[in-house]
Amino acid sequence: MTDSRKVLVFGGAGFIGTNICLSALSRGSEVVLFDDLSRPGVKGNLETIAKTGGDRVTAAIADIADREAVDRVFADHPDIGAVFHMAGQVAVTTSLADPRGDFEANLTGTLNILESLRLSGGKAPLVFASTNKVYGDLGDPVIEEGETRYVFRDYPDGIAEDMPLQFSTPYGCSKGAADQYILDYARHFGLDTVVMRQSCIYGPNQFGAVDQGWIAWFTIAALLGKPITLYGNGKQVRDALYVDDLIEAYWAAIDKIDSVRGEAFNIGGGAFNLSLLELLDKLGEILGKPVEVEAGPVRAGDQKVFICDNGKAARLLGWQPTTPVDDGLRCLIEWVEANRDLI
Repeated sequence: MTDSRKVLVFGGAGFIGTNICLSALSRGSEVVLFDDLSRPGVKGNLETIAKTGGDRVTAAIADIADREAVDRVFADHPDIGAVFHMAGQVAVTTSLADPRGDFEANLTGTLNILESLRLSGGKAPLVFASTNKVYGDLGDPVIEEGETRYVFRDYPDGIAEDMPLQFSTPYGCSKGAADQYILDYARHFGLDTVVMRQSCIYGPNQFGAVDQGWIAWFTIAALLGKPITLYGNGKQVRDALYVDDLIEAYWAAIDKIDSVRGEAFNIGGGAFNLSLLELLDKLGEILGKPVEVEAGPVRAGDQKVFICDNGKAARLLGWQPTTPVDDGLRCLIEWVEANRDLI
């Protein structure tokens, strides 16, 4: 598909941001990438994007908490046709260690982007990467324990958008508040904004770490012989969404913005789900030996199960995930193997 619009990607050198930039370039778009390059590995992502797009790529190296820098990028590029907000602090553990830094990155940064977009005219649609953590630890649904996983007793299709919001941990609070600001700017200022409450996203260009991106982290650690700590009993379940499928949902929201502005979508793998123990088994089969792990305590805010009900996205966006976990995992493993020097 050809798309000549210019896109602005906050957090453009991060995992999801990099894949958005590469997707946009493949569609013929110009890309403006805004990133502070603070996460390990992302400078390599920036080099990949720049090499792929050449003079169709412009990089603004700055922090979204810097209001003047955010204002400047909108002023320098008045012809922006779509905005993707992927920037921010991404780990519950980091938010517990530094709540103020988490607030500045996730909430102050989001308000800076919204205000700059509003004051610049507010014509470009904006997609925001929110999180399933806005629903808290899901204490109300009955969860049953099986041999290798926890299971929802009463939610066979997963969690839909009518589940009450319940912010927990500083990360959940900052992302949840940002989520609500994004929706309110559609309601009260007429901005074309959409919120994606994402489950477990994985795929190439993801430098997973012990506190964020568990599929990528387990995969990287297993392949490179790094130690893995299993927090809790390993029966925690997430629906696993391959990053290319996620980005197709983003483009669908941009293309249908007139009908979905101000909407929030739960976006996850749905039926493509697995527990931590089940992922370790898959990796052991691939490597031909068991993956050794150390035991750790349950972490604050960790949901025993989260599976998205993608029904709303199917109805309004015409979208559903298409990449089974085994296929996506093979693609991730190929990327890790090809990029050992960067990890």
